[in-house]
Amino acid sequence: MARSKVAILKAGAGTILADYQELLELADLERYLPKDKDTALKINITWHHFYPACSTTPWQLEGVIKALLAKGYKKELIHACHNRTVVVSAKKGEVANKHKPIIERYGLRNIHLYEGEQWITYEPKGKMLVLPRIFPRGIQIPRRLMGENIIHLPTMKTHVFTTMTGAMKNAFGGLLHEKRHWTHSVIHETLVDLLTIQKEIHSGIFAVMDATFAGDGPGPRCMVPHPKGYILASSDQVALDAIAAKMMGFDPMSLKFIRLAHEAGLGCGEVKEIETVGEDVSKVNFKFNTEQDTFASRGQKLIYWGLLKPVEAFLLRTPLVLLSYLASIAYHDWYWYPFIGKKRVEDMMRTEWGRLWKSYQ
Repeated sequence: MARSKVAILKAGAGTILADYQELLELADLERYLPKDKDTALKINITWHHFYPACSTTPWQLEGVIKALLAKGYKKELIHACHNRTVVVSAKKGEVANKHKPIIERYGLRNIHLYEGEQWITYEPKGKMLVLPRIFPRGIQIPRRLMGENIIHLPTMKTHVFTTMTGAMKNAFGGLLHEKRHWTHSVIHETLVDLLTIQKEIHSGIFAVMDATFAGDGPGPRCMVPHPKGYILASSDQVALDAIAAKMMGFDPMSLKFIRLAHEAGLGCGEVKEIETVGEDVSKVNFKFNTEQDTFASRGQKLIYWGLLKPVEAFLLRTPLVLLSYLASIAYHDWYWYPFIGKKRVEDMMRTEWGRLWKSYQ
């Protein structure tokens, strides 16, 4: 059996689109994505504001599109793909993060999975860890994604629930409907279940991670962004997340979702067993951490794993859940972003990647 391979490059703001093309060549994209199938670009919108390292970058999206077209993938068979989140607007986010103009410029379809798309009950063939228990009436997934290639477009960032979030976590938004927060208390097992489903339904799977900006601290929103200049790609989501985790300063196999996926044979989480090509990152250690919580994440952890666990269903599966949505919006959008986040954005705008951001119209 061939070793899992992760391609890594140190990119430059002035050469980023060519760098992405080289990255996908190194990662053997054509080997994993048949050209006669529709290809979904699963964009990551973690916030409807622009915040560095938070969401798919415009050059990440454009670089992948240009590379696909250069390799002979037909634009008629490529579409952008968005999910709905109860506290984040994908419609606002695709504008704020400069995705929509790129999609329009290249003439691609722009699919929002919650608008006019059929969701079906899917019965997985492989072993499930938690999803049938969380959704006893059936696991709902978008029919559109059945039989399609998928390219996940995550960024490198920390997460208060999973330590880091990357390729595997990106499917959390695409495959599960807006009640996916029901699974937060068993998020690691959920990500493994979703990877099992992905391998059953997709004609090809690939992931491209942007770490030109990387996020440290209480992610995925309230982070400290850092300009790092790396880009990564792989057909193995587990291996990609493992290499990214190691670069961030974490032990990949200590992260439960990586370890469970590795043990289930869904990918490779052992760094020493992964082939890396391109940049040598064996000595890279960003020394990121997720020890600090925000007011919002402390409340969430109390519900999912703390004193409020006994009333989790009452708080999150009844109309009372609207209060948690409002609390999240009030904290993140009305307080944190205006008073803390904007200053950090301004700092990043003085970097080469910030200047590249400003160049996108």
